[in-house]
Amino acid sequence: MADHVLTLAEVAERLGGSLEGRGDIAVTGVSGLREAVAGELGYLTLPKYVSMLKNTAAVAVLVKSDFDRDAPCPIIRVEDPERAFTEVAGWFAAPLLVPEPGVHPSAIIAEDAQLGADVHVGPYAVIESGAVIGDRTAIMAHGWVGPGVRIGADCRFYPSTSVREHCEIGDRVIVHNGSVIGSDGFGYAVDEGGVRTKIPQIGKVIVADDVEIGANVAIDRARFGATRIGKGVKIDNLVMIAHNVQIKDHAVIVAQVGISGSCTIGKHAILAGQAGVAGHLEVGAGAIVGAQSGVTKDVQPGAYVIGFPAMPFDKASRAQAHTMRLPHYKSKLEELEARIHQLENGS
Repeated sequence: MADHVLTLAEVAERLGGSLEGRGDIAVTGVSGLREAVAGELGYLTLPKYVSMLKNTAAVAVLVKSDFDRDAPCPIIRVEDPERAFTEVAGWFAAPLLVPEPGVHPSAIIAEDAQLGADVHVGPYAVIESGAVIGDRTAIMAHGWVGPGVRIGADCRFYPSTSVREHCEIGDRVIVHNGSVIGSDGFGYAVDEGGVRTKIPQIGKVIVADDVEIGANVAIDRARFGATRIGKGVKIDNLVMIAHNVQIKDHAVIVAQVGISGSCTIGKHAILAGQAGVAGHLEVGAGAIVGAQSGVTKDVQPGAYVIGFPAMPFDKASRAQAHTMRLPHYKSKLEELEARIHQLENGS
C-alpha cells in the first residue's frame, strides 16, 4: 500500500458517496470483508455476503445506495460498490513498475529489427529479423519476438513470453509470464494406417488494442488466415485458444478455458472458469457460459448456459434438482415395484 492516508470523509467526497458514521477515521488501504484489518476499507455487493459484516475488521464498507441492513462500522453509499472499490484501490496501490528504456547488454537483436522510442528489452531477450516494436513497449527478460512480428506501442510483455513469427499485436497489450502467442495449431492428416502427418500452420495471430493475456496462455496461429483476439478482450491464466478462433471485442475468457478450432466468441461474451467449447461453434454476443460447462452447440446471443452439455440456466437447474432427488426416486420406484409384485401374486 502507498504511504498516504485519507479520512472516510475524503473517500466519500472523492467517490461522490454518502457517508454514514464518523468521517475523521483514517483509511490506509483496501481489502475484502473477510481479510480486512484495521484501517482498511471493504465493499459489499451481493446479499449473500451480508453475514460477513458482523465480523469484519474493515474501518468502513462501501455499499449500494439502497442498502437496508445494520452494519457494525461506518458505511459509504454509492451506486456501484465494486467500481468504487476499484477506484479507491487505485489511490492506494503502489506505482506500477515501468522498466527503464534501453537494451540490456545480454539481449540479442537482429540488425534489421526496428525498435521505437523508449523501448525496453530485458536480459537475454531475443528480437528476431524483421520484427517491429512500437514506442515505449517493454520486452522483459527471456522474451522472444519472432521474425516479422509487429508489436504496437505501450505494450508490456512480462518475462518468458513468446510471440511467434509474423504475429501482430496492437497497442497497450499486456502479456503475462510464460504465455505463447502464435504456437502451431493442432492439425494433422490421418492416413489409412492411423499415422498422422502434420498440416502446415501458415496463418498467424492478430491481437487488437487493449488486450490483457494472463500467465501461461497458449494462442495458436491459424492454419490459414488469422486467429483473432478483439479489442479489449481479457484472458485469464492457463487458457487454450486453438487455431482460427475469433474472439470479438471485450469478451472475457476466465482461467483454464479451452476453445477448440474455428470457434467464434461474440462481443462481451463471458466464458467462466474451466468451460470448454467444441470446434466450429459460435457463442453469441453477451452470452455467459458457466464454470465447467461444456458447449456442444451454438449459444444464442445473451443466453446464460451451464452444465454438460451446456443448456439454458433454468433448464439445467431443474435437471440438477431432479438429479439430487435420485435417491428419493429410487426408493419410490422400489416401493412401486414391490406393490406391483404383490398385486401380480394376488397378495
